[in-house]
Amino acid sequence: MGGCVSTSSRSTCSSRSNGETVSPSCFCGQKRTRRTFSDHVVGLQHLPSIPSRIFMNGKSRTSCIFTQQGRKGINQDAMIVWEDFISEDVIFCGVFDGHGPHGHLVARKVRDALPVKLLSFLHSCQSRQNGSNTTCFKGNLKRSDAGDSEKDCSPEDKLISTWRETFLKSYKAMDKELRSHPNLDCFCSGSTAVTLVKQGSNLFMGYIGDSRAIMGSKDSNDSLVAVQLTVDLKPDLPREAERIKRCKGRVFALQDEPEVPRVWLPFDDAPGLAMARAFGDFCLKEYGVISIPEFSHRILTERDQFIVLASDGVWDVLSNEEVVEIVSMAPTRSSAARILVDSAAREWKLKYPTSKMDDCAVVCLFLDGKMDAESDYDEQNFSSATLQSNHSGNAVESDDGQKSEPSLQRNFTVRSSEENDTYGRLPVEVEGNEEAVAAEDQNWSGLEGVTRVNSIVQLPRFSDERPNPEIL
Repeated sequence: MGGCVSTSSRSTCSSRSNGETVSPSCFCGQKRTRRTFSDHVVGLQHLPSIPSRIFMNGKSRTSCIFTQQGRKGINQDAMIVWEDFISEDVIFCGVFDGHGPHGHLVARKVRDALPVKLLSFLHSCQSRQNGSNTTCFKGNLKRSDAGDSEKDCSPEDKLISTWRETFLKSYKAMDKELRSHPNLDCFCSGSTAVTLVKQGSNLFMGYIGDSRAIMGSKDSNDSLVAVQLTVDLKPDLPREAERIKRCKGRVFALQDEPEVPRVWLPFDDAPGLAMARAFGDFCLKEYGVISIPEFSHRILTERDQFIVLASDGVWDVLSNEEVVEIVSMAPTRSSAARILVDSAAREWKLKYPTSKMDDCAVVCLFLDGKMDAESDYDEQNFSSATLQSNHSGNAVESDDGQKSEPSLQRNFTVRSSEENDTYGRLPVEVEGNEEAVAAEDQNWSGLEGVTRVNSIVQLPRFSDERPNPEIL
């Protein structure tokens, strides 16, 4: 899990207009009024010494995070909050849901390496701009500011373009690193990712897979409502299904779970991946599964209260509205993530008593930047650097994410070939109306409770013939 993330010299950045001053909330420019530790981060070996980065059950100045192992084996979910990510007003958050024999290692690798790659591409952009006239973008850029700039290239457009490029290049580099990793076999293992960067009032998001982000916001009546920020990228989403089929992949659901569309190889009823985009899963990368993230931007307002990022173990049993209500009614903000996971665990027992509960991971980010003066986490000796195994059932993870690998028999991520052969298949039909695809994509919301089963059904037959990489 170690190693350095190199800074690409070929990374590009949007051109910038002239500017004389650089504020602490900037990420490009020749000067900074206050340098943070993230300015110096170039390798994964530095991560354990960053005080504003938390990835275990606990809280920070603006957020709380919690994960709990399900009943399918080792916890394959990972999460992170990194405050002072670029400067004082910038926060990075992410939730990663692994799947496959080594999914837990993939999720942790992405958790550690992806934010560093984001920094690398931004810093590379900054280096390329040194010596030229540059302008940095303030975190509190409002839409009205754009009207005062050149119509063809407003500061807001430059800011959005830069972050879009950064997310796209970072996700691409992350998947490339996983493909060539000498010690981590990602052929039939992978991970989702839902990530955000909050820079002042700007919110930038990049995501793949079916982990979800929502926001609790007040409407015109001052009532708290749920706003879904991401799209569950399932294989039956029309645009996703069309791409997979063009690449000769197959999309259909098993007869015993008709509500769960899956991606299959053209020549084998495997692996049956229950998402259309993911890191890793290289057995399907030639057949339509991609790691290109969806990117979005929005301006936050005073009505926006908090954001919740969570793996599908939460969304399978709780609706967006229920999640917003649970978080808003938590007795303390620092306990909101834990209470949400506890609520999901209870719902699993009530709704699906015969199913194995999935892993759950939650990040709650409070947008006003405030947390409780005293919290029940402090009373229970919860720490942002250590995991309380007596509550979540997870083994303690070291700072670099290393942990002994479980056997495939314990992981419960695959069915046996004999068991799989007994199940039929249901094809997923895709309409050919391309005009309707965009509208369906925009309004798409993942069905509740559609991933109560494994993300992968069965390993491809030829995967057993792949030699295990020798650990150096």
